[in-house]
Amino acid sequence: MRKARAVLVSAVMVLGASLTIGATPAHAERLAGVFKDYSECERIGTHGITQGWWDGYSCEWEGQYRYYFLYA
Repeated sequence: MRKARAVLVSAVMVLGASLTIGATPAHAERLAGVFKDYSECERIGTHGITQGWWDGYSCEWEGQYRYYFLYA
């Protein structure tokens, strides 16, 4: 009985972890580019809107990497 319980608990833990890791919030944006200049990030973000690639975008400075990340 103990072995069966241990196996069952292990299986439930692995299943729970895999579901948690695979979950993505519905409002999550995808990374569309990485740029050194803010103006270049804005230019590509606007270009993506005019081309219909995305509906909105944001350019965010990541200080630890020293780059602008374009999320769309």
